[in-house]
Amino acid sequence: MTVKYHESGIWIEKIGENHRIGLSEKGQDDIGEVMFVDLPEYGTKLEAGDVLLGVEGAKAVTELTIPVAGEVKAVHEEVEDEPELLNSPEKKENWIIELSGVDQAFVETFSNDPWESKK
Repeated sequence: MTVKYHESGIWIEKIGENHRIGLSEKGQDDIGEVMFVDLPEYGTKLEAGDVLLGVEGAKAVTELTIPVAGEVKAVHEEVEDEPELLNSPEKKENWIIELSGVDQAFVETFSNDPWESKK
């Protein structure tokens, strides 16, 4: 499946029945080197606009919001102990959560370019 990007600084990719979400190149650039994260818990139901991730970086202390709704089905637990994984260019390392119940048609409206601002 194609990786899509949202202006909030996240990428999203369909993996089986779920959608994996991570920190995009734009998000990495906006935040700077990540030093601390606060992740959502497994089973949490998120609505579009809810906080996906509390993050402390070299350039910003902020909360990233999620542009899609869904239920958390997997959490990248290693990121809590090693937040620097979110600085990685590798999606297998910089993913945050997997959600079920995401509207794929809505995801398809996101950008193919990590640097393009598109809702």
